[in-house]
Amino acid sequence: MNDKKESLRALYKVDEVLQDECLIFFKKHLPYSLVADSVREEIHILRNAILSGKEPPPALNDRKLFLDQVIKRIQAESAPSLRRVINATGTVLHTNLGRSPISREAMEHVSETACSYSTLEYDLENGKRGSRHDHVESLICKATGAEAAMVVNNNAAATMLVLSSMAHGREVVVSRGELVEIGGSFRIPDIMNLSGAVLKEVGTTNKTHISDYLRAIDPEQTAALMKVHTSNYRIIGFTEDVQLWDLKKLGEKFSLPVIYDMGNGLLADLKKYRIFEPTVLDAQKAGADVVLFSGDKLLGGPQAGIIIGKKTYIEAMKCHPLARVVRVDKMTLSALETVFFAYQDMEKAAQTIPALKMLSCSKETLLQRANQLKSSIEQASDMVQVCVQPCEDFVGGGSAPDARLEGYAAVLHSDKFTTEYMERFLRKSKIPIISHINQDKIWLHVRTLLEGDMEDTVSAVSLLKG
Repeated sequence: MNDKKESLRALYKVDEVLQDECLIFFKKHLPYSLVADSVREEIHILRNAILSGKEPPPALNDRKLFLDQVIKRIQAESAPSLRRVINATGTVLHTNLGRSPISREAMEHVSETACSYSTLEYDLENGKRGSRHDHVESLICKATGAEAAMVVNNNAAATMLVLSSMAHGREVVVSRGELVEIGGSFRIPDIMNLSGAVLKEVGTTNKTHISDYLRAIDPEQTAALMKVHTSNYRIIGFTEDVQLWDLKKLGEKFSLPVIYDMGNGLLADLKKYRIFEPTVLDAQKAGADVVLFSGDKLLGGPQAGIIIGKKTYIEAMKCHPLARVVRVDKMTLSALETVFFAYQDMEKAAQTIPALKMLSCSKETLLQRANQLKSSIEQASDMVQVCVQPCEDFVGGGSAPDARLEGYAAVLHSDKFTTEYMERFLRKSKIPIISHINQDKIWLHVRTLLEGDMEDTVSAVSLLKG
């Protein structure tokens, strides 16, 4: 008991610890309460250990060790939760890692407009209030050939706005095989219900014919025909679906608009890279009245829902009460402006939009990069063995689920560390590295390494010590 009392009396005093010179930097640059609470928490840990009757913790008699623990806690508490990671998984549009990274040019434009006042809703020409839609609408129309366009905060919001504006209280005919669910439990039937539109399913899971749509049309109740691109899965075998142009012909016959939720937002033709996804331009050529897609998938921009189509429908959506609920901010518009500007030159877009650059990267370039990474790791560390292996990369982000991209990876193994330890060590590095484990080895896919990632990866591996 006396030992316990003596240990409690020996506990550090919060005010005294806060005066230590090693905490001056943190008190100057961080909230004082965060620093003080970190000191209190570490003292609280020591107190609980003493009261439990365990051996006095080493930090009780080692002030430097105690202060090191305080500093680690301060750093952990002050580190942002949303932070940069290195994607070495080979999945380009990795949903958990933020999908498509945006270009340096887009980020510079975002920084310029976010750090100052901007023309978000101001018309410089006439010196009066303007519309936030104007900043990107003409660029989107130029890139897609659409009559009009608008942007909302994601494609789910776009679906909700389109259906509420065009079909509230009336029926929308959709193939049963296209009632998709994507991540986060987003389901077409649920969104349709929330929008006020009435779902009318036709066909079966694997087969839908144009005659199914024809029989479902009710002149009094039907508001639109809708096609949904099944971007995150494929039904193969005994299947049949109705092509967009055939649905458009049927719509014209009954004066019904055709809505196409294509999701992926692909503007570039990637067939030569074995990515067989419909493009926005294909949808326009087929005559869809309204097309909606994501900004952060194959388009290669920020999270957004982009709606293009006939002017009469888009203008009605801009005036709809939901439009304000789902509108985007100046940072999203700044990034999108840069992205769509780049699409005026497809060759430039392929080089400046990171997602497109990754997807179109040649096998020769990937092999060269994998060998470079292998060589750099071998020079920096003798704790791991490295070899280069061919691998499969993926598009990701609910796009092109059947696409297998031929790539290369630097593969790590070690006689000194377990694979699980290395994976955890890299994941908890100063700049976390998200890798892929296969055959009890660490695979670092080079396709998804951005500029500067290779150097940071080598630096992290070099810190593995025995």
